[in-house]
Order: sequence, then structure tokens, then C-alpha cells
Amino acid sequence: MTDSILLNSKQMAHFTARGYLRFDAIVPDSVNQAFLSEIGAVCEPEGSEKIGSINEHYASIMASSAVPVVPAGTPLSDAYPKGCALDKLLTFPEVKGAIESLVGKGCVFDHHFLHVTFPERFYQAIGRRNVPQHTHQDSTIDPRRAFDVQIMYFPQEVTREMGGTRFIPGTHLRVVSEAAISRYQNMLGQQHVVCPAGTLLFMHHGMWHGGGINLSDELRYMFKIRLCPTVRQTRLWDTSDLPADHLEQRPIFWLKEQPDPEHIHSMLTEPEPWHEQDTGRLEYLNRIRLWRYLLGDEHFDADYWVTRVENEPGI
Repeated sequence: MTDSILLNSKQMAHFTARGYLRFDAIVPDSVNQAFLSEIGAVCEPEGSEKIGSINEHYASIMASSAVPVVPAGTPLSDAYPKGCALDKLLTFPEVKGAIESLVGKGCVFDHHFLHVTFPERFYQAIGRRNVPQHTHQDSTIDPRRAFDVQIMYFPQEVTREMGGTRFIPGTHLRVVSEAAISRYQNMLGQQHVVCPAGTLLFMHHGMWHGGGINLSDELRYMFKIRLCPTVRQTRLWDTSDLPADHLEQRPIFWLKEQPDPEHIHSMLTEPEPWHEQDTGRLEYLNRIRLWRYLLGDEHFDADYWVTRVENEPGI
């Protein structure tokens, strides 16, 4: 059994505040190439008349791929055949540890999907415009503090021209209705995935994201796996580095020196570029409440943000 390398407390605080963790080139090229082989080479047909539609092309990919059809609710340990590329990917110590730290050892499979972003010529052949995917949250309105994790796997190098997945850090705790945010196409602080082959993103299920437009001549692949916890997500990571004073309040606003940006309280109250001056502060409350859930301590606070709005003496 491969040992797990669990996340540390700063990584968990980063995930809590910003909604993602990124691991560049963590999957070796041998596994990347095996995965691309197992999904089947997605070759452009020799004539435009052979391209019926993008949907038909997707159907042919799924029909010929070696990626298994897995029912929702299957234990992750039973989802993939032993020795296949995805099984190897999920058992790397860093990957296994990140999964265990975020959703626990007994997590279950929700779904997976191969996202293929096609070059302009595919759309020209069928008379459609090549446009980016709309900004969205996955699934439906979801107000839980518990969360699912979506692993986004990029098995090939993604250049800027290939239109890598875009996402807006820190949006994961804003409860919205799936595609109601589709009118937002460019937001301050958004990121576009430009990465080496074998890169993984671990994302909170609430992250606002969308596929970029592919302006290159190559097909772009991204494979997504969504995982659901079966246990309370409390102290599943390596907590040995939690500072002794992380439950104590610190002076705020009137200071002799700037706070340590690596302090957990600082990480939980670092604004995103898109935050408004007033309602952006609500995200601090959302983050702190999520950290309470992860920490298993409903009294935790960072810079008194939640305590001051909970203060109702005599009730």
C-alpha cells in the first residue's frame, strides 16, 4: 500500500480561502502518455464531411475509450481497474494524501468526464462559432459546509493559446444557481490554466470556472473526477504544524508592524482582487466558518470577524 503524503495546515488554509490547490507536473509523463493512449487518440477526420457534430465526436470518444463507466456512489478504491493510468495517478503519495486530507479515506466517486476543447477548424467545418464555455458552478445550489472535491487533470502541456480552464479563486463559498453567473466572462483575479503536462488542480465544488476558447491547432484535454466525502471533514490533514497560538486573537487595524502573511489568520482574511469593499468581507466569514468545520472548533475566529457578529449577550 502506497503511503500518503497528507496536506499541511497552510495548504488547507489556502484551500479554505481560495478554493483550490495546484500541483504542477506531479504526474510523470509515462502515466500521462498511458492515459492519452487509454482514452483513445482523438484524431481529426480526413474530410470535413466526416465531422457530423462535436457531440457525435464526443460519443465516438466515449465509445472507444478504455476509461470505465462507473456508477455514482462507487467507492473510489473500486472505481478504476488496478494498474490503469488513472489508478496509478490516484495512488501517487501526494495525490492520495491530498484526497484523504480533503474528503477522507472512504470517499466515493460522483462522476468523471473527459473535456475536449476543439480548435477553430472543427467549428468551421460544422458552421458553428468557437466560443468559450460560460462561467458556472457545477451542479446546483449547494449551501453545505461539507464539500466535494473536483480533480482536474491536464495530461498534456497547456499553452495560453489552447484556452486552459479559467477559474476565479475565492468564489467557491458564494452560493449561486449554477449558470446564473454565466454573464461574468472576465473577472479581476481570474486565472487561466497554463501548465506543464501532468498538472493537477484540486478544486472545491463551488468554484466558479469555465473552459477557455482554443485558439491553437491542437485538441486540448482535461479529465475531471468529482469525489464526495463519507466522513466529517475534520482534521483529516497533517495538523502537526498548526501553530500553538492559532486559536488566539491578535491585534487588528492599529498595528506597529504588518501581520505575517503566512499566518493562518492572514490567509483566511486575504482579499481577492474581485472583492468589493463591503460585501467582500462576507467571504472572510464564509472562510472562517469553513475553517471551523475543518478544525472541529466552533469557537475559532480570525481577527474577530465572526465573533463580533455572533455577540448577543444574554441570549
